[in-house]
Amino acid sequence: MSTRLRLNRLPLGAAIIVLMLLVIAPFYWIFSSSIKAPQEIIAQTPTLLPQSFTLEHYDKLLGGSEFPTYLRNSVIIAIGTMLITVILSTLAAYGLYRLRFPGRKLLFRVILITYAFPGVLLLIPLYGMMTSLGLIDSLWALIIVDVTLAAPFAVWMLQAFFRTIPQELEEAAALDGATRLGIIVRILLPLAAPGVGAIAIFAFITSWTEYMFASVLIISDANRTLPVGLAGIIGQYQIDWGLLLAGATVTTLPVLILFSFVGRSFIEGLTAGAVK
Repeated sequence: MSTRLRLNRLPLGAAIIVLMLLVIAPFYWIFSSSIKAPQEIIAQTPTLLPQSFTLEHYDKLLGGSEFPTYLRNSVIIAIGTMLITVILSTLAAYGLYRLRFPGRKLLFRVILITYAFPGVLLLIPLYGMMTSLGLIDSLWALIIVDVTLAAPFAVWMLQAFFRTIPQELEEAAALDGATRLGIIVRILLPLAAPGVGAIAIFAFITSWTEYMFASVLIISDANRTLPVGLAGIIGQYQIDWGLLLAGATVTTLPVLILFSFVGRSFIEGLTAGAVK
């Protein structure tokens, strides 16, 4: 029986290994190529293991380009989007779940329907709105857009967590004199910590990788984000592959660092929110 069980697990193990290779291989290729000499990067015969080692691409990236400015802008936008999304989504999810008002179910369905439409349909209306507000070429414009893109999913996930929390806990806290805001902060958020961590990561990645709105709403080089800035490295007639690969490597680092700290909460949030 044990031998048969092991044989049955072989296809599963092989599939996991293949999937890991498919996921890890691009990241390895980007990083390994970023430390190769320019001649080795463009060589006709690619090398799996670097035959040369250089940090000139990183020196040029951090010291001879506008990449630090793009990195700063992306960090500001991503952190701002994450904080605002968590605050607004928590309050909205609590209101949709706990408060009883006419049209509550319809409003919740409308929030989910927003994901049925491509984001490009919002480009022209949002551009007109940002123009009227004087927010074109402003980091606030991208924060508002990214919150708009991330909040519906965050509300859906958090309300799934709030449904699992007994209402008796809130009633007991209310009898002790706690306000609704105090109940949310002291009771609901700690119990729904995996869900909060999941939407925080989701909002961060959504803003970190957003390109379309950033390329339209931002005009000046001083306010460009990483995706738009890296796209600018690709010239019309030639591409500095070393600089581009070094930029791609540094761009992935914040996401990897974030996942290393709260990745477990993200996975727990997705699975628990789906089951609960």
